[in-house]
Amino acid sequence: MTVRLPFDLPRLGIGTAPLGGLFEEVSEADAVAMLQAAAREGITYFDTAPRYGHGQAEDRLGRLLAPAGITAPLISTKTGWLLRPKPDGSPGEVVTDWTEAGIRASLESSLDRLGRSSVDVLYLHDPDAFPDEVRRSAYPALRRLRDEGLVRAIGFGMNNTAPLAAYVAEFDVDVVLVAGRFSLLDHDALGTLLPLCLRTGTSVVVGGVFNTGLLADPSPGAMFNYRPVPEGDLVRARRCRDLCAEYGVPLAAAAIQFPFLHPAVASVVVGCRSAGEVTANAAASRFSVPDTLWQRLGQAGFVPPELVPGLA
Repeated sequence: MTVRLPFDLPRLGIGTAPLGGLFEEVSEADAVAMLQAAAREGITYFDTAPRYGHGQAEDRLGRLLAPAGITAPLISTKTGWLLRPKPDGSPGEVVTDWTEAGIRASLESSLDRLGRSSVDVLYLHDPDAFPDEVRRSAYPALRRLRDEGLVRAIGFGMNNTAPLAAYVAEFDVDVVLVAGRFSLLDHDALGTLLPLCLRTGTSVVVGGVFNTGLLADPSPGAMFNYRPVPEGDLVRARRCRDLCAEYGVPLAAAAIQFPFLHPAVASVVVGCRSAGEVTANAAASRFSVPDTLWQRLGQAGFVPPELVPGLA
């Protein structure tokens, strides 16, 4: 596989939706501590978007990364949506805009919040229902931004694999971010997207490896794909946790490392809202997971047979 990216993606990155207040607010002090923990762990890759807290996540990265000790971050952000504040300056609505002017305006506002002259990766954010707009204006705008050096790599960031695979098949794509569709509980990306990316040399970043929290803490109050967990999925997650425990492996370690069983996957990003979560996730990413556990998880249906080490 010839990789299109002009740089190496770190194996572990941080998703910044929590910095924008996803599910619950993160205080400024906790945001500072979280980024300081990332610096201690050597984490330099951060994925963000204007829609995360109506610009708050980008703003916090712009203000807090350098003081935390992260002076050369790799940053991906997203475009395709414009923030429209209310007349009093408070957050207002978020609207789609796939025109070149809209794409550029979104990036310019992101760069302003981030305090940067360029970003490493720019994704079109959830353009599932807009293939004509992507074809007509949004993707050509990305190409021009890359040619101009305002971004180093371009791609798509989405939850749904079918339209994402269609975009990879049609366009020259450096990297994609797929969220929640390649985890111990959801193998949807394996059907078309990942084999296609392997053939085209498109790097894959996987987000949502905990499926919005369930695989981090399989408790009755957990979220699963942005909704309260159904009973059947809770049972599955607990079964997966129990199998990992038989081998002395934390469930989080298997969840974070699972995507790397596929050769198209270059990086995993995990959302963190505290220093403790950063430290725990970094440790989980380094935890030794024996092939015998992957094989056991394969027998139980949590790992596709073709990805089980020693069985492929």
